[in-house]
Amino acid sequence: MSIPTPAPSFTAAPTGDAGLPIAAVERETGLGKDTLRVWEKRYGFPAPTRDSAGDRLYSAAQVQRLKQIRRLLDGGLRPGKVVGLDDAQLGQLLESQEPATTAFLSKTHKQDSLHSHLLEELLNAIGTHNPRALRHGLSHAQLRMGLGAFVTDLVAPLTTAVGDAWAKGRFEIYEEHLYTEVITGVLRHAISTLAPQPVPLGPKVLLTTLPQEQHSLGLLMVETLLALEGCTCVSLGTQTPLTDIAQAARAHRADVVALSFSNVHKPALVQASLRELRAQLPPATALWVGGACTALYQGPLAGVSAVAQLPALQPLVAQWRRGQ
Repeated sequence: MSIPTPAPSFTAAPTGDAGLPIAAVERETGLGKDTLRVWEKRYGFPAPTRDSAGDRLYSAAQVQRLKQIRRLLDGGLRPGKVVGLDDAQLGQLLESQEPATTAFLSKTHKQDSLHSHLLEELLNAIGTHNPRALRHGLSHAQLRMGLGAFVTDLVAPLTTAVGDAWAKGRFEIYEEHLYTEVITGVLRHAISTLAPQPVPLGPKVLLTTLPQEQHSLGLLMVETLLALEGCTCVSLGTQTPLTDIAQAARAHRADVVALSFSNVHKPALVQASLRELRAQLPPATALWVGGACTALYQGPLAGVSAVAQLPALQPLVAQWRRGQ
């Protein structure tokens, strides 16, 4: 049961803050224009001013609050729970909320003091715009920890921490992009240096995301762990239409299609899309899904295996081997 929170009052943008148009806010926050308009009408926030042409303008403070809201939505909360909260309430919720991404990406919710110190060093490298230090720190950690532990114990919580820092205003979007670019390079290099297997030890896996799903790091972490298990991975990148996924699975003779999800989609759409894709795939092709989307774990879908945590990939591969 939830306690209704009175909608706070929002002031117009202060003098000197010209504000951002709605298209720019959509790019900055990942929240669609229609969503912003619905929230404005339903919750009284955001409350844009208007320019001389009558177009909406959003102040920097409102954009920052929208980033925080987006982070909470990615963690599994619904708009009605968070859009009407004020800054203090949002801050408290961000501090207390265990994002759903952490449950999927991390082996454990708590890091020891060494990992916590390393996380802060890497965050500082991002904040001081030092890609060389970031790359060096990540590469050194990967060699010291081993690739599997590096992904589950460091990259996963670091990715969550970067998202939190963006939502709280510590990082700008270009700094988050810097991190994505560097860690992508580190993981791609690590995958390329794995010794090839004379005979594949795992399934051939086609990896991608559905349309509108732009988050690629979760998919790359999955690819890294599958490569360690001796799987042959074929990545299509992000935002592949359902029909194309099914065609690619047949063309590559994939044993498994693996999809990564954030909370960008509505639960009903996720479940409908998975049912449709399952119907289009050959019966022998397994369908594995995972990520922050809570709809994946609300109930079993026939012919779909939901992976709640990255370490659960290993037993799933082992199960596939036993079935061969």
